[in-house]
Amino acid sequence: MHASSMTGRRFWLMGALMLPLAGMAAAPKSIPMEVWKDPSCGCCKDWIAAMEQAGFSVRVSDIGNKGVRARLGLPASLGSCHTARVGGYVVEGHVPAREIKRLLRDKPDALGLTVPGMKVGSPGMDGPAYQGRKDPYDVLLVRRDGSTSVYQSYA
Repeated sequence: MHASSMTGRRFWLMGALMLPLAGMAAAPKSIPMEVWKDPSCGCCKDWIAAMEQAGFSVRVSDIGNKGVRARLGLPASLGSCHTARVGGYVVEGHVPAREIKRLLRDKPDALGLTVPGMKVGSPGMDGPAYQGRKDPYDVLLVRRDGSTSVYQSYA
């Protein structure tokens, strides 16, 4: 066999062996998130599923969230049915993944984000039981002093 064809064959073989590794390197990294919720809350489970679909790796603690919310410094008036911690931020309630990713990208000096209450049409509150209803709601940026501003509005 000619030396140049052996060299070509060797490069082809190396390239073929590297293809699976190249695919692995291109896979996006999941973003770790911890969530505290009540064990029987269905909308929390739906929100968690939406976060996992969006690329978050979620660890769930079914112990409720009131104590954790207080420990993390989020005022009860801004509360909802679950509390999450991701990238050093608090995420309370049915916050869309898009806003969480924006928070992690922009890194504002803040405690985190919240959608107080349980807004119909928000992630986790948008299943078939709601028959397509979408109520307007705001995602609030919570500053370290507890004050808020609108981070994103949904109509």
